[in-house]
Amino acid sequence: MYIFLTLATLVVVITITLGVVKFYKNSGSEKKEIKRALRINIYSIIPVMIGLIITAIPQVANAATTGDSASGLGYIAAALSTGLATIGSGYAVGAVGSSALGAISEDSKLLGKTLIYVGLAEGIAIYGLIISIMILTRL
Repeated sequence: MYIFLTLATLVVVITITLGVVKFYKNSGSEKKEIKRALRINIYSIIPVMIGLIITAIPQVANAATTGDSASGLGYIAAALSTGLATIGSGYAVGAVGSSALGAISEDSKLLGKTLIYVGLAEGIAIYGLIISIMILTRL
């Protein structure tokens, strides 16, 4: 498990350092290389994190067998409900917020309506947090 974590950290640090160095060189062709480095970072960090999660699940399940049989998986469920809800909320706020700015720039009377939509998108994260609190109180 620590190998995956070390590998992921090393990949992130190397690619970010490479991106910063190439960014400060400030030539036009370097921007493509920076984008390529970031793509490499994303494509390499995702499998490493999936491997980390896969190797961590048996340890959590073994820890759960010493106490309650569902407590380890309950913690994973609480973390997933909060994490996935905040990712979805971030995506929704990004889409709705940019559209709201465009609508407000054309007609300033739409400010109230657009704030309602952005608030609804932010509510997704609150729902995930409430579900995780409900899961944690059951453990």
